[in-house]
Amino acid sequence: MSRFFLRSTQHFLDAAIVAVAFVCAFLLRFDGELPEQMLKRMVFLLPYVVGIRMFVLFATGVPRFAWRFVGMRESGRILQAVLLGSAILVLMRVIGGELQTVSPRAQYMVIPYGVILIDLILAFLGTTGVRILWRLRNERRSRARHNAPTHAGSPARALLVGAGSAGVQVARQLSARPDMGLMAVGFLDDDAMKRGLEFHGVRVLGTTGDLTAVVQEHQIAEVIITIAHASTAQIRRIVSLCDEAQLPTKIIPGLHEILDGRVELSRIRKVSIHDLLGRAAVSLDLDLVGSFIAQKSILVTGAGGSIGAELCRQIARLEPRKLVLVERAEPSLFQIHRELQSAFPDLELVPAMADVCDDERVRDIFELHGPEVIFHAAAHKHVPLMEINAGEAIKNNVFGTRTVARAADAFGSESFVLVSTDKAVNPTSIMGSTKRVAEVIVQALGQESKTRFAAVRFGNVLGSAGSVIPIFREQIATGGPVTVTHPEMVRYFMTIPEASQLVVQAGAMAEGGEIFALDMGEPVRIVDLAEDMIRLSGLDPHDDIEIVFSGVRPGEKLFEELGFDAEAMDTTGHPKIFQGKLAPIAHERVESGLTRLGACRSSQGRDQVMEALRELVPELQADARERPVLPPASLAGQEPAPEPGPPEPSQADSAPQPA
Repeated sequence: MSRFFLRSTQHFLDAAIVAVAFVCAFLLRFDGELPEQMLKRMVFLLPYVVGIRMFVLFATGVPRFAWRFVGMRESGRILQAVLLGSAILVLMRVIGGELQTVSPRAQYMVIPYGVILIDLILAFLGTTGVRILWRLRNERRSRARHNAPTHAGSPARALLVGAGSAGVQVARQLSARPDMGLMAVGFLDDDAMKRGLEFHGVRVLGTTGDLTAVVQEHQIAEVIITIAHASTAQIRRIVSLCDEAQLPTKIIPGLHEILDGRVELSRIRKVSIHDLLGRAAVSLDLDLVGSFIAQKSILVTGAGGSIGAELCRQIARLEPRKLVLVERAEPSLFQIHRELQSAFPDLELVPAMADVCDDERVRDIFELHGPEVIFHAAAHKHVPLMEINAGEAIKNNVFGTRTVARAADAFGSESFVLVSTDKAVNPTSIMGSTKRVAEVIVQALGQESKTRFAAVRFGNVLGSAGSVIPIFREQIATGGPVTVTHPEMVRYFMTIPEASQLVVQAGAMAEGGEIFALDMGEPVRIVDLAEDMIRLSGLDPHDDIEIVFSGVRPGEKLFEELGFDAEAMDTTGHPKIFQGKLAPIAHERVESGLTRLGACRSSQGRDQVMEALRELVPELQADARERPVLPPASLAGQEPAPEPGPPEPSQADSAPQPA
């Protein structure tokens, strides 16, 4: 059945139902014996009543609901539509009563109140009932289609934690899909008023505190967290209880991740480390961000990297006129261009393969495409690698930034947003120092340019290429050991979409010269992260998978910082974005420092490079161990982790900054 024919059939059924309801209302009101005058009145009004009710149904969005998903929310919307239609009929009756002394035909508008009331009840029951019958029909057909379960034996007994709307949806779908091999045995919900109630035939057996007892009593094989907006603390507590009971735990995605608010069984997944770290959904000032991006030419450097690619996805949703993807790695550029082409077929995309250090190529791109807003995300990010490749870090992070920033200034771009890092604060590494110099460059250019220059700092992102989470996952998959640099190593984390959205928001807020810092939430011990990931894999840390400490490497810090002491970090109009204005360094001094830095770029001596960097970054320390660093306040008082064992070679460190 085609979609058009299905929709047409459903609209016809709605029209037929409201017509029959109106006729039946007259017949019931007059006990089946309509006076001739009332019969004429009914026939005259019927097309108008059907038209009014159909108009109201469409106006309130009722036809957009999928009939196979009808539930309490949809029924409530139908009731609103029917009440509104009946209110219009009452208004017609009042007006007709006033006008019938002037015009005899106005008497046909006078509908008895009893008829309106009965019509309201029948129209609601009819339009809702047909949808419920349609849903039940689909569920029966689904059961018949999947009557031979693909899972061997009887279905696994599942316990649903959360008896809200999302949990009820899951229970309903499990009932309709025996082929999934799961049977909802009961709910747990911390609302004590729900204990003993049934939702779609599934009883609330207790609260989460009763989990262990319920699991034993009802022989539960799997727990599914069906709380739409579960907090990190809730998830951790439930996962911990399930670990004690040796039960696998799954979770539904947050409803903000699902456009239509529907929870599909296919979207239920295992609890991930992202759930345990817990980052709330970002709210954006859509008017401000929209005016910053919409119908403009936007350029993103490093478009194939973790942050660069997500920036492109977020920007594409805001309907720019053109999106220029600058990336030097061919596979990454091909992948992000292909993805965006498929998702946004009407958007003009320009895949520009280029090295940001190539001044001539960069200027050609600016001249050809005239970008109005630039997001500079291209950077070398790995701290240990940049310690032994200092020249490349300086070339890409410093002089690449200067090349793109100068082009933005020369071609009159409106805004330039540098994606920076918390490692630029009191840096101890080559990578962090070069990113701080990049901040200095854009601030210096901003003093003399009409372009609004700004930088946005944040910490580590979850799951970026080469970061700690995929490395730990790989080490766990091979049986360990999981290597951590130091038992007290601490980092701030945020998700890639969250970081990208806030970078765009901060760019829209910039007036020129700002260095923004994002709210990174609570710091996380890397060893705790490793232990959580091992447990989520169904294993025991230190027993099944060994954790070894490899020692802090050159350039690394135990604790990252989010702002300078001399930098007054002020609040902004967004709760997750803070603003600090450092006094910019004079442009002449910056150019002098860059000349010296360029001269020693090929030097093999780290000390010489660090001395040149220190001219532009006076707060630079040669090594993290030169100065004591106190842990973040939120970790004060926690039990220290075990002392590190013998150093072993490792590539797992704090998650590096995104490209």
